[in-house]
Amino acid sequence: MMSPGFLGNPILALRARLLFARPAAHPATRRLAALAALALALWPAVAQADFRLCNRTQSRIGIAIGYKEGDTWLTEGWWNVGANSCETLLRGDLPARFYYLYAVDYDQGGEWAGKAHMCTREKEFTIRGAEDCLARGFERTGFFEVDTQQQKSWTVQLTEANQSKPPPQAAAPLPPPPPKKP
Repeated sequence: MMSPGFLGNPILALRARLLFARPAAHPATRRLAALAALALALWPAVAQADFRLCNRTQSRIGIAIGYKEGDTWLTEGWWNVGANSCETLLRGDLPARFYYLYAVDYDQGGEWAGKAHMCTREKEFTIRGAEDCLARGFERTGFFEVDTQQQKSWTVQLTEANQSKPPPQAAAPLPPPPPKKP
């Protein structure tokens, strides 16, 4: 008669399963693996390194940017940014530390300006050089400085609080007083 071996013996079968089976992972190891898989799934595929501007106002705004490219100043415009939205002005790593912005509020008037004068014009533009704007047929516009602290990516938030409002419309001058009677 043939011996049933461990297949016929439940005790031997259990020992064989314990001996040849793959050990189960520790519960903490399984949790760590699940967390790692979740982190990889949520991690962005490519980190974005850009110069972005967010318009945190209720108005549409126009943006011009100035920056140094090699030894030459370059100004570009206009980006139209809707109310409560963001726009990427420059794509990729930021090679410079300082960038300059000028923005105008199309709906309420006012602007975001500064003391760094660069060249602009009314229509879409890319202008090389920041000197002699008027003599070259451009407008001379005051930009405000943005210090990116040499980060590879930066976002500027424009709000109504940091906007300079246009001066109120001056009332018509009063007529001169009537002449005095002699």
